[in-house]
Amino acid sequence: MDTTPLYDLSPALRLMGMGLVVALGPLAWLWLRHQSASPARRLQALTLLTLFLTFDLVLFGAFTRLTDSGLGCPDWPGCYGKASPVGAREHIAAAQEAMPTGPVTHGKAWVEMIHRYLATGVGVLIIVLALATWLQWRRARAAVGESAAPVHPGWPLFTLAWVCAQGAFGALTVTMKLFPAIVTLHLLGGVGLLVLLAVQAERYRQAAGAPVEPVGSGLRALLWAAALMVGLQIALGGWVSTNYAVLVCNTFPMCQGSWWPEMDFAQGFELWRPLGTSADGSPLAFHALTAIHYTHRLFAYAVFVVLGLLAWRLHQRGRLARQRRWIVGLAALQLVTGLSNVILDWPLLAAVLHTGGAAALMTVLAWALCASRRAAVPVTAETRAAREVAA
Repeated sequence: MDTTPLYDLSPALRLMGMGLVVALGPLAWLWLRHQSASPARRLQALTLLTLFLTFDLVLFGAFTRLTDSGLGCPDWPGCYGKASPVGAREHIAAAQEAMPTGPVTHGKAWVEMIHRYLATGVGVLIIVLALATWLQWRRARAAVGESAAPVHPGWPLFTLAWVCAQGAFGALTVTMKLFPAIVTLHLLGGVGLLVLLAVQAERYRQAAGAPVEPVGSGLRALLWAAALMVGLQIALGGWVSTNYAVLVCNTFPMCQGSWWPEMDFAQGFELWRPLGTSADGSPLAFHALTAIHYTHRLFAYAVFVVLGLLAWRLHQRGRLARQRRWIVGLAALQLVTGLSNVILDWPLLAAVLHTGGAAALMTVLAWALCASRRAAVPVTAETRAAREVAA
């Protein structure tokens, strides 16, 4: 009788073990530093630590993509079924010998596996955060009522579900051979994870006494518009990167010597297709890549206008000063790194910083939204009289 298992779970278990090892260091540091703190303060510190490490993970993910290391280990979760490239060195050497210019090298394999170890470590931290928040919430309800818990356990539980989905997209990124739509969704998932953690961190800050700033309805709407536009711009930027369309326009402000170069939007934004080809298998045309790049560039102008208007309105109203300074600084970083990618032929440092700046900008906008509320409209005597007449 054949006793061969239908699926070998050992690579997944080994990856989970590596993630646990990665998470133990930050957890030990957190416990030693906050032994005498209240449970809410420890949860706040854990949330901030997880947010910081998730941002590092997004940066390293950008580095993995931009160094073409995403297929350094072409299977998942292990590397040729092994826990690390050390055990897979013979397979890697054979793949490199068979295809010297291919995606598999020892260096790229290590970059890809380190990214997976870090991602699993962040997943372990989020599991701890979800369990600790749920236990604290139960204790708070039993003691003084539900309102005593600063963050409802639904938030970290949803974050845990989100990071599991993000891990699935990471696996599909490898198994579907850098399918552009999957790679872009993986980037957006990482940014969404930062937003979820930023909201929870701000909730703890408010529970510790930080004020929620009232802003007018127009300014609140502008904050939402800026956040939505930055999110869309990140998606467009991910689409540029995963389709290798950065260098099709290597001049600024014109592209290929024209203010409106020849573009194929239909093929460029055909979303469900393999890397480098259209859905029917034909090679992706140069004009399609031009459309991808130039759309990202043109929409960047609109985003900068909205961010500039938002910063000016916040300064004018004297609201959200810390967030305003971050928005201005990160917008400047995006301008410099975006131009560097075009003019300096996509230097690695500028490209990684461009991704990190976009993720940080989205996080700050989420922070600003959570740290503010729509101001109540004052009821004037005329309005009150009109209501009484209507009644």
